[in-house]
Amino acid sequence: MAPASSERGDAAFGPDQIPEFRRALLRWYRRHRRRLPWREEPSLYKTVVSEFMLQQTQVASMLGHFDRWLRRFPDFETLTAAPEADVLKHWEGLGYYNRARNLRRLAVTLADGRKIPRDPEAWRALPGVGPYTAAAVTSITFGARVACVDGNVVRILARIDADEHEYPDTATAAKAHTERAAELLDPRHPGDHNQAMMELGATVCTRRRPRCATCPVHTFCRAAARGMVENHPRLAARAIETREVTRLWCRRADRLLLHQAEATSRRLANQYELPQPVHLGLTDDGAKNLGPMLARKTRHITRHRIREIIHEFPANRVARTPATAGLAWVPLDRIEKLTLSGPHRRWVRELLKREEGLSR
Repeated sequence: MAPASSERGDAAFGPDQIPEFRRALLRWYRRHRRRLPWREEPSLYKTVVSEFMLQQTQVASMLGHFDRWLRRFPDFETLTAAPEADVLKHWEGLGYYNRARNLRRLAVTLADGRKIPRDPEAWRALPGVGPYTAAAVTSITFGARVACVDGNVVRILARIDADEHEYPDTATAAKAHTERAAELLDPRHPGDHNQAMMELGATVCTRRRPRCATCPVHTFCRAAARGMVENHPRLAARAIETREVTRLWCRRADRLLLHQAEATSRRLANQYELPQPVHLGLTDDGAKNLGPMLARKTRHITRHRIREIIHEFPANRVARTPATAGLAWVPLDRIEKLTLSGPHRRWVRELLKREEGLSR
């Protein structure tokens, strides 16, 4: 359970100082904010797309994807009319593909002729929209007086009040700081205020090496006054789970063997990756007799560290192996048209390039 305000300790400053806090924050934001495409000539659609993309993804990583997306799907109607496979293909590289599916479902809901809701509670009932996204969309687009609380905002508030409470995760911390965020919200400019808080956390009040000397609200910050900024927020260390996955690199002339995940897969529905031994019906003993190792890769998904070892596998063994559904011999000139998971796209390109170099 999230602690009450009193359990987090007293606020660093009271109601009489809140107006100056708001003014200092907005002055800084309007002068120093990044010129991001969804802020220039803003629209409901641009705001929604950016908020969905920014879930689990940093701004620098999604900018190119945002531009490409807008060229292909410039509005809700275009997105609604597009097949899911096309939507997922244009989401490629952002990961967490359920966001793309939810965004398309949301577009269908908003494009069916019903009136677009303007309050956060109604938005929370829409596909893929949680408390943070509902607050961001409605405050930025419709001026709803609701505060956004994400990891960036939690970090700012925890430092301002020098919150000593330890939270099991960011979601719990966000709930605990919602009341304080609402108290500081500028009711005249809620959208700009929320964007200013997010911008401050992303560019100045960063997790490591915060730039306190350039912070517009450092005089309000109790942790800064104590020289203990990096001690906040206090989040319990997350245990990292490590697992190993064996992958097979199997070529037959100008075709590569890939495996397509089932449509019901939560994370990788209908996407292609290099197959695992189990996809070819190999037992544990059979998986031990693979070809030479071609690459060892590591990737991280939330609290999971996944080590993937790619082995060469002879094509003539595939025909004698009882294969599972989803296997496909894909022509090399079609691979770029398929939706591969981001890491596997990179690995396939790398290995094909290596083979091309060896053949010269």
